[in-house]
Amino acid sequence: MQPKLISVIVPTYKQEKTIVRDLKRIKEVLDNLRYPSELICVIDGRVDNTFEKASEFAKKFPNVKIVGYLTNKGKGYAVRFGMAQSKGDIVAFIDAGMDLNPNSLSMLLEHFEWYNADIVVGSKRHPASKVIYPWQRKILSFGYQMVTRLLFGLKIKDTQVGVKFYRREVLEKVLPRLLVKAFAFDIEILAVANYLGFNRIFEAPVEVKLDFGGTSILTSRKFLRTVLLMFLDTLAVFYRLKIIRYYSDENQRKWKFDPELNFRVNVA
Repeated sequence: MQPKLISVIVPTYKQEKTIVRDLKRIKEVLDNLRYPSELICVIDGRVDNTFEKASEFAKKFPNVKIVGYLTNKGKGYAVRFGMAQSKGDIVAFIDAGMDLNPNSLSMLLEHFEWYNADIVVGSKRHPASKVIYPWQRKILSFGYQMVTRLLFGLKIKDTQVGVKFYRREVLEKVLPRLLVKAFAFDIEILAVANYLGFNRIFEAPVEVKLDFGGTSILTSRKFLRTVLLMFLDTLAVFYRLKIIRYYSDENQRKWKFDPELNFRVNVA
């Protein structure tokens, strides 16, 4: 498909030191795409000066928008909040912080068009990816992907990289049904999209560099807690999808409606 507009969502939390650098680099990539774009930065909680610094940067550019809310609600909520503000017929998100090279955006767009995809995900396991991250995390990531393949039948090797592209029609169908706000929102979107028949889901290469300062992530209580919560959220998605059929059209009245996440159907 040839998009009229591409929307890119950047969820951020406590990044006052790097947010201007990050938005600048992402915008430079978007400016070199062959399609018009909008950049939407979502401040996931006003806890420092991230909002002020991002807003000052955005004043210079009409296609950069800064949105957010006062209380931290989780990355999944932030991404969905930004998607609800978007106007593009392709909607993407990329993590701030620059662990991911933002040039991945152009690579994912190429794959999106080539495959006429419903969804394209950045993948550490794509043969063309350039990845530097701890061996402990590689093991945990591999184990999680085996679990998600078993539970949901997704035929992709990596679901957790923080850059993805979605066809707008997919989000119109999927977003109103979602519940996860933080730890397993990636897998919830993918599993529900696949369940609804949007199974043209493909992987694209990324460049990732994760540095934990020489400390073992296996001794980090915060990281291990995140892993546990993600696993529990994943089991909850499986329960809703396979056991009680929460995501089906027949259960529409049970879906939890949040006016802040009401997705715009009409493309401007």
